[in-house]
Amino acid sequence: MTRPEFYDEGALVAVLTTQPLDRLLDYKAPEGGCLLGAFVEVPLGPRKVLGIVWGPGRGDWDISKVRSVIRVLDAAPMREEMRTFLLKAAEYTLTPMPAMLRLATRAPGLGDPPSMRKIYRRGEGEPDRATDARRRVMETLADYGDLSFTLKELSEMAGVTSSVVKGLVKQGVVSEEDAPRDVPFRRLDPSLPGKELTEDQAAGAAMLAEAVRSETYGTTLLRGVTGSGKTEVYLEAVAACLAQGRQALVLLPEIALTAEFLKRVQARFGARPAEWHSGATMTERRRIWRMVGQGGAQLVIGARSALFLPYQNLGLIVVDEEHDTSYKQEDGVLYNARDMAVLRASICGAHVVLASATPSLESWANAEAGKYKRLELTSRFGPAVMPTMGTIDMRAAALPADRWVSPDLQKAVQARIDAGEQAMLFINRRGYAPITLCRACGHQIACDQCDARMVEHRFLKRLMCHQCGETKPMPTVCPSCEAEDRLAPVGPGVERLGEEAALLWPDARIATLSSDMYGSARALKAEIESIAQGGADIVIGTQLVAKGHNFPNLTLVGVIDADLGLQGSDLRAAERTFQLMRQVAGRAGRADKPGTALLQTYQPDHPVIRAILAGDEEGFWRAEAAQREAAGVPPYGRMAGIILSGPDVAAVFDIANHLARADGPLRQVGAQVYGPAPAPIARVRGRHRVRMLVKADKGVALQGALRKWVRQVQIKGDIRLAIDIDPQSFY
Repeated sequence: MTRPEFYDEGALVAVLTTQPLDRLLDYKAPEGGCLLGAFVEVPLGPRKVLGIVWGPGRGDWDISKVRSVIRVLDAAPMREEMRTFLLKAAEYTLTPMPAMLRLATRAPGLGDPPSMRKIYRRGEGEPDRATDARRRVMETLADYGDLSFTLKELSEMAGVTSSVVKGLVKQGVVSEEDAPRDVPFRRLDPSLPGKELTEDQAAGAAMLAEAVRSETYGTTLLRGVTGSGKTEVYLEAVAACLAQGRQALVLLPEIALTAEFLKRVQARFGARPAEWHSGATMTERRRIWRMVGQGGAQLVIGARSALFLPYQNLGLIVVDEEHDTSYKQEDGVLYNARDMAVLRASICGAHVVLASATPSLESWANAEAGKYKRLELTSRFGPAVMPTMGTIDMRAAALPADRWVSPDLQKAVQARIDAGEQAMLFINRRGYAPITLCRACGHQIACDQCDARMVEHRFLKRLMCHQCGETKPMPTVCPSCEAEDRLAPVGPGVERLGEEAALLWPDARIATLSSDMYGSARALKAEIESIAQGGADIVIGTQLVAKGHNFPNLTLVGVIDADLGLQGSDLRAAERTFQLMRQVAGRAGRADKPGTALLQTYQPDHPVIRAILAGDEEGFWRAEAAQREAAGVPPYGRMAGIILSGPDVAAVFDIANHLARADGPLRQVGAQVYGPAPAPIARVRGRHRVRMLVKADKGVALQGALRKWVRQVQIKGDIRLAIDIDPQSFY
């Protein structure tokens, strides 16, 4: 390897800062000089800001006015491959580089020098006296394994005063230690034996391990039916990566999945990996960021932003449930973690594994075209078999207007309860009811800040806007006609379904899983673990329950409204409905008892419903691909969404109309502009939103044309313009 370029004291260097500026800034190298890629603190006006030495200075500024770098931070310089990744990601997503740098420096205290601190871990024994506060401290420590906390973090996460923790320290139940702020993670042992694999699992694991050992870029689509052991297969690829001394990253779509997954990783490699997600403490985020850069973290389990950590030697990226829409960041920097994983791996010579039972059409098409290798697992692990699929025709079901569980589904659930098994009722709507209607005047309660209906959350005793998060107390008087006690919930949400289940099965233990019903990720994880251990007879859940959970005693899944995702004009509606129904159905019969999935539908003859029942996934993908190709839409065409927003709707439309008329740069590459039109939700957080859509052929260099196109307008004041390359949603 060539030594990074070094800049002597006083030499001009160009610094990329995290501030929203459209250029690099010239500074003089500090005393002792600095390396290319060094993290530095520089003066900007009266402030001190974080930056990266990006190269030699331009020298187009009065040298006497050029200020010096204040200091070089105690962090490993950013590697060339990371700088290349940020540049290419910025170019693809049309994101300013300062915003990309902010993604790559999301850890507190990066400039702090090494120092000691008090940390707190689980000690020995049990408290001499059980109190609720002490119990919360012990549960917090147990939930995070061997991770360490500062006194403030442990107190806040457990919801207790620091004196409670100090009291447990005196008893030795909590250990107080002096430790460096950032220490390496315990070494993982890839030579430990894994689980015994079936013949096709072993063949798949060998194929992935060989791809990793080649130390060259490649992508494999690991497609296996739900419960086929995809995790065990790609963990063998992780073992091969670690055995070579390289680092591995496993991306998960949902923080609630990490608890069970971490146990499997610890069982396989003898220690817990680093966890990077919104639930990690600030202390751990800083430690992970530094240790990843120094090679002190071999394996990172994380959310999409873990892609932007400063890996020293990345050899493998696994994107689990690669089809999941949560991999698309919908605010700030608009990127798809699945696509960025492939980009990052191509730069550093790593292998990518895209794992899913129901892959995205984009990944399926890339595998069909030979860009990705394809690995299939066609049967469930051990004695488990795929669930039997069936529909319940709701057109023939005699149900009152305020009930949603059909008689046939009621009987099926009761049979599972009688047999000592678990049943799941699935509805993809959070809250109690999606609409609150006045029976006197017909008024529907809407958000004050958005053009969206407020959803009743009876658990919270409030109305909530699912667009902006605005909440308000449930009113007793209609805000339009002032009629009292005439407001009524319309339609079911997960909470209302739970209420109905309690009436239908009064003696059953019912657990309702929805992300907004738990105060913390820790509480949600605990509930999921309890269900897996048999702590509920009926599980009621939203999309959260479809993501990789393993409930061994669950033998029935009932989908309340299988038609819900089929409405609307979203080009991915059929694909997403197919994926969601297959994933939810896959929760049933994952152990030795056979499972059944019943879909309540008013459209039993719909092609998507028929494809789900038939299990003909290849047939579905081919039909869906043919339709998309004929329409010239992704993955067989290119699209970009343009979102303009501002407090004055006329000013927003003025700019949008100007752009629509001045479409020359787009027409030069054969692209078309559709719109402008009000967004489906035309006002969010008080800002009026206007959407435009740009469509082009597959091979078109769209980003350059878009850049020229939007440069024709000057965005002033409170108006914002965002470009979403490869949009996943169109709201």
